[in-house]
Amino acid sequence: MPSSRTLVLLGIGHTNAEVVRRWIKRPIADTRLVCISKFPFATYSGMLPGTLSRQFEPTEMQIDLRALTKRAGAELILDEVTELDPATRTLHFAKRDALPFDVLSVGVGSMPAGWRDHRSPALVPIKPMQTFPSRLEERLGDGAGPKRCVIVGGGVAGVEVALCLDAGLAKRGLAERGQPQSYSITILTSGPQIADGMTNRSRRKLREILRARGIEVRTDYRVKEVDERSVGNGQDEPIAADVIIWATGAAAPPVLGRLGLATDERGFLALNPRLQSTDAEPIFAVGDCGTILQHPAPKAGVFAVRQAPVLWHNLRAALGAETAYQTYRPQSGFMKILNTGHGKALLEYKGHSAHARWCWWLKCWIDKRFVAKYQFRE
Repeated sequence: MPSSRTLVLLGIGHTNAEVVRRWIKRPIADTRLVCISKFPFATYSGMLPGTLSRQFEPTEMQIDLRALTKRAGAELILDEVTELDPATRTLHFAKRDALPFDVLSVGVGSMPAGWRDHRSPALVPIKPMQTFPSRLEERLGDGAGPKRCVIVGGGVAGVEVALCLDAGLAKRGLAERGQPQSYSITILTSGPQIADGMTNRSRRKLREILRARGIEVRTDYRVKEVDERSVGNGQDEPIAADVIIWATGAAAPPVLGRLGLATDERGFLALNPRLQSTDAEPIFAVGDCGTILQHPAPKAGVFAVRQAPVLWHNLRAALGAETAYQTYRPQSGFMKILNTGHGKALLEYKGHSAHARWCWWLKCWIDKRFVAKYQFRE
């Protein structure tokens, strides 16, 4: 007998993937689960730098959505959402018929800020992460000739990408022992410092590591011009670049503007502490794409992971399987571990930091344990 209700997950990131996993063990009665994604697999962001340093194969960080949804008995739609009608609770698509729903959870993540302002074949935005490794490999080519790599964005993500890219390029044979390396890496950040949000001690250590690796850092440098072979700030001499990796802070993805829901001043969906849209009660949002107006938090995957139990409970409540809603409040602090390549990582927790091989082992254990929960085979 067909289910009378439909729960839709738009985007299968950290939080919505956990909903699917929990559905496998405890499906909601009389409810159809539909998952929507532009790609047939999801990417675990914590392992992305490790693929750049060739410590992981790209498939190790991927979640096969066909296998995951099949295990849950859910339907997977691979298409792009073009419109949401909140009044009729209907999603419209680029290539298929409209889909009515009873409850919706939006988890489409974010995009790096500012990259859409530029057009250049050298430009490689870090998102969508599903295609980032292949797009970067295509731009790097076969390794012949020098590679001048510029990373726009000096936050934690940009620094980690720089360090792991350096390790990966060395493994490609672009640097021989005892010989000058045939590539360069430059980090450009519009702020006065790198790795904003980390302690001074951690930032000093990162500066030491970058300097030892020959990675240049330019602070207070706001990129305004991008062409096929350079980037510029409109004042100084342009910086030569064969590859421009765009790893700036989070911006709202275009799909959010097509949903017709209330947003914050940056375009992310406006939420209450139940993770619900402030103007559409049966619609929830999680991870980077939403902002809890009472408790705004940085756009980081660790918050999405912690939202998952609350989202699961509240989806059940919205469908009558629980009697009351729960509220979510972001944690005030969390452990940070940055992969620095070459088998080490920098760990920061409660004001303390360490850069060692054991930090890398801990990161590997956490990341592989996390992603393995969602990796099934058809």
